[in-house]
Amino acid sequence: MAGQFGGTPIYILREGSQRTAGRDAQRSNIMAAKAVAGAVRTTLGPKGMDKMLVDTMGDVVITNDGVTILKEMDIEHPAAKMMVEIAKTQDQEVGDGTTSAVVLAGELLKQAEGLLEQEIHPTIIAAGYRAAADKSMEILKGLTVSVLAKDEDLLMKIAFTAMAGKGSQSARDELAVMAVEAVRSVVDEDGTVDTDNITVEKKVGGGITDSLLVSGVVIDKDRLHPSMPKSVTDAKIALLNVAMEIEKTEVDAKIQITSPDQLQAFLDQEEKMLKGMVDKIVASGANVLFVQKGIDDLAQHFLAKAGIYTLRRVKKSDMEKLARATGGKVITSIHEISKDDLGKAGLVEERKVSDDKMTFVQQCDNPKSVSIILRGGTVHVVDELDRAMEDALRVVGVAFEDKMLVAGGGAPEVELALRLRAYASTVSGREQLAIEAFADAMEVIPKTLAENAGLDQIDTLVALRSAHEKGMKGAGLDMDTGKPVEMLKLGVVEPLRVKTQAIKSATEVAVMILRIDDVIASKSGPGAMGGMPGGMGGMGGEDFE
Repeated sequence: MAGQFGGTPIYILREGSQRTAGRDAQRSNIMAAKAVAGAVRTTLGPKGMDKMLVDTMGDVVITNDGVTILKEMDIEHPAAKMMVEIAKTQDQEVGDGTTSAVVLAGELLKQAEGLLEQEIHPTIIAAGYRAAADKSMEILKGLTVSVLAKDEDLLMKIAFTAMAGKGSQSARDELAVMAVEAVRSVVDEDGTVDTDNITVEKKVGGGITDSLLVSGVVIDKDRLHPSMPKSVTDAKIALLNVAMEIEKTEVDAKIQITSPDQLQAFLDQEEKMLKGMVDKIVASGANVLFVQKGIDDLAQHFLAKAGIYTLRRVKKSDMEKLARATGGKVITSIHEISKDDLGKAGLVEERKVSDDKMTFVQQCDNPKSVSIILRGGTVHVVDELDRAMEDALRVVGVAFEDKMLVAGGGAPEVELALRLRAYASTVSGREQLAIEAFADAMEVIPKTLAENAGLDQIDTLVALRSAHEKGMKGAGLDMDTGKPVEMLKLGVVEPLRVKTQAIKSATEVAVMILRIDDVIASKSGPGAMGGMPGGMGGMGGEDFE
């Protein structure tokens, strides 16, 4: 970057810095973004393929989940990193639709490229895209179906759709039932759903069908002492946030002991204090004890003698879940403990799951926290099952909160494309072309679904368009026959928020990338961008020259 001054060039950037300006910068950024979309495109839909990602340590991840793929890929190009952000946002907001959001952003940029070739200014394209996105939100609202919390069948279908293509096909029915039941248990009074209250434990061994839902909490620990009871029915549970140990004095104190009797008295006193703590717990009527901190060996002995099932060093998050599940209170002082603070559960027992001993707190009256144990033949199967379950829980949770659904299978996208083209004809000026380009971009979703199912893209798109023109608003792609079918009848439904969030974030990122006309890359440090515009780490030989 140099300016002429009296014949001497003046350099204002450090030597070795790279600057890409104008169309070159746009071209490079759009190519990088399209490459990211291309990387996840084949995973879209129930017939999508999986990716195997191997990191530098040789660890393997096999997944179909857009956001997982992009997080694991070592992406270096700055525009490509923005695409990864879309997937992360989509995952945080709704938990599903990450691949759709990225593919949509890639297609918006691809369509914009054609407009840039026609000398249409990026600002005009951006304005058109924003107008089209706003119009899309309006159109989508008119396509919704409402769902009620008691509508078991629809909620199951939402879980089905979220899990489709995630390798859990074989046991989808059982898993969907679990997801709906789990979410229904943890809904708060105000209708919000925090899926953190659903514990998902993964255990290798058995098959997918051995997975189970526990109406309570499962803690990955075994009882503290072998002479404690292995199971307690009609459990009264004390939850303690203090250590059952003798506290050291705050001040350095020296105690001079002159005779063995004094030492013995000292030890006796310590024992008496620990015994007193245990007696307080017994007196409250508790027969199960969970402690967040440590427990002295002697106290363990007294607790075992009293027949109290005990765990120590229980995680804070688990303590909160136990309180929600059993209706107990977490207490910070042993002296204050009373029977009103105790939680209740029908059964607390230690069980062996695959090779580990775990504590099951179940049969709670109205558990506001539940657990799901996922089983599978290999680590990779269980991990992918966990991702599928995570998506299903989040999406059912969103449906509980918003109570609004739309059809899946590419139906809303085809309808949007149709209605946006009609809207474009009412807009004057060059923005009309940008709105039409946005409408074309929408159709990438049904096209990709068809392609991944091994169907002809053009035939299926023409069939879908004509079904929508005849007024079948919910017509989407039947993956098995390739024919347009009413998706609501097929049971392919998604929460409205999955679609609106994907369109919003894809539009925002596409507009942001389009508005960049200058990339200035410093030489030193990690920002050197791998010889930009030449390449993007981990993209399998994509070449951006």
